[in-house]
Amino acid sequence: MIPLSNFLILGAVLFSISIAGMFLNRKNILILLMCIELMLLAVNINFIAFSHYLNDMAGQVFVFFILTVAAAEAAIGLAILVVLFRNRRTINVQDLDEMRG
Repeated sequence: MIPLSNFLILGAVLFSISIAGMFLNRKNILILLMCIELMLLAVNINFIAFSHYLNDMAGQVFVFFILTVAAAEAAIGLAILVVLFRNRRTINVQDLDEMRG
């Protein structure tokens, strides 16, 4: 049986990678969305690990809600990116700060 600490370390490493990705790469919106998804998956690993070791289904049910929100966020985020790319021909964050009226 795998100890709980291994799952928590894995979740912490994934969460740290996503935070580092957000701070190191602030130019590409697509990579920022991927870092947010990785952050949500790290939290889900912790929920499932605690749910399994405490023999409680509440954590696993909560993971389904998080996955639903993550899927909606990915779909809406990618749709916004497609519209931005069609209008501006770029998805760089620095190029998107100007408003056209």
